[in-house]
Formats: sequence, structure tokens, C-alpha cells
Amino acid sequence: MQRPPWLGKLIGGAIGWLVLGPVGLMIGLLLGHVADKTHIVRQLIGPALEGTRGTFFQTTFMLMGHVAKCDGRISEQEIAVTEQLMARMGLGADHRQEAIALFKQGSAEGFDIEAQLGVFMTSCGSHPSLRQMLLVFLFSTAIADGTMSTPEHDLLAQIAARVGFSPAAFEQLLRMFSAQEHFSGAPGTGSGASSLADAYAALGVEESASDRDVKQAWRRLMSQYHPDKLIAEGMPEDMVKMATERTQEIQNAWEQVRKARGI
Repeated sequence: MQRPPWLGKLIGGAIGWLVLGPVGLMIGLLLGHVADKTHIVRQLIGPALEGTRGTFFQTTFMLMGHVAKCDGRISEQEIAVTEQLMARMGLGADHRQEAIALFKQGSAEGFDIEAQLGVFMTSCGSHPSLRQMLLVFLFSTAIADGTMSTPEHDLLAQIAARVGFSPAAFEQLLRMFSAQEHFSGAPGTGSGASSLADAYAALGVEESASDRDVKQAWRRLMSQYHPDKLIAEGMPEDMVKMATERTQEIQNAWEQVRKARGI
């Protein structure tokens, strides 16, 4: 049964009258009005968020299949990475079968990537974090066999442009992703100039950047991948786990830079 849109005011007003009389009635009505408005907003936003989650899930696995196939064949490593991704998400049997079907659909001849990206932008385009996370998931597929082929790079650049990334922003995100992959272990791993250079690249800053700029870059990245923010924007909760792993890599890179600078 649907909740009446005035129920909060009725309950709040009644309780307020019983406790404080006329003054309580006014306070109760006000608080009840806020509760009613909040419920209405949730009713309106809820279905939209579910649609966003579904679109993000579908687009991610379709495009993973498309990227994996774009250089001629789907390698065993690319299949393995996709299976690992599903395992790390903790997908149930039904969702796992859906993801596999979407992957195959995206890798099939005649897949209309432009149409799917149009659907994605309609549902997810207003959320920068979702647009970025789509590329991050696709990067994982592209480097599954150790290197990113030219066809994969070119396709990813086209996808990035379609979801609102300039060529420079795309290349920077790719550099950051590649560098962050070096920090998937424990904090402080790695040594020497190359490791420190990777740490700066993972944060998206130059080694000449000020302490303030480095801190701001680190905080901005941690905010972009924050689980609560991603869930609020419409990322499926299963997939948020993957973003949380990315925050650990960013944190490890930050620790490397922080120690080197004595911050």
C-alpha cells in the first residue's frame, strides 16, 4: 500500500498537540512536512537511481566485451580479468550470467556502441564519477594481457571523447590508472626514483608540485572514489567494491609521496 503524502504531517501534528499543545502542533506539522517531502523525493529519485545502476552495469560489461574483441580476438587473459572482476564484485549466479551475456553481446559483430553510449550518457552523463569509473573498468580489460594494443587505445579514446573527456584528460586518466596499478600492494611498497615517479603519476601531479597541490590532488581523488558518493550517483553497490580498491592504491601512492617529502 502506498504511503499517503500527508501522513508525516498527520502524525507529527498529533504528537505535537499531545505534548506541547498549539505550539507543538505547529512544530509537529513542520517536521511532518519535512518528512513527507523527504519521502516524496525518495520515491522520485529511487526509480531513477535504479535505472542508472542498471545502465551502468549493462554498459560496463557490453563495452568490456567490445574492447576485448576490437583487436581481433578475445584473449584468455581478457576473459580471466572479466571473470576476476565478477568474482571480486561478488555477483550472484543470476547477475553473473547477465554479465557474461552482456559481455558477449558487446563483442558480437554489429554491436552498436554509439547507441549504447547514448543510453549511458542519458542516464549517467550528469555524474562525472560514473563516466570516469566506466573508463577505469575498461582500462582493466584493455591491459589484461599486459599491454594495451593500438586498436584498444584508439577505441578507448573514442569512448572517452563520447563520454565527455578531452584527449588530454583521457591520456592523463590513463597515465594515472597505469601508475596506480603499481600500488595495489601494501602501503610503502616499491623503492627508488621510478617508484616515486609512479606515485606522483598515480596522483596526477608533477614532482615539482607544491605540498598543497599534492594534498589537494590526493583528497580530490579520494573523494571521487568514495563509496558513498558513487552509490549516491547510481553505481551498483557490487561494483563500488572495485572503486574502494582503487582508493587503497591512491592511498598507497600518497604515502609514498608523503614520506619522501616529509609531510
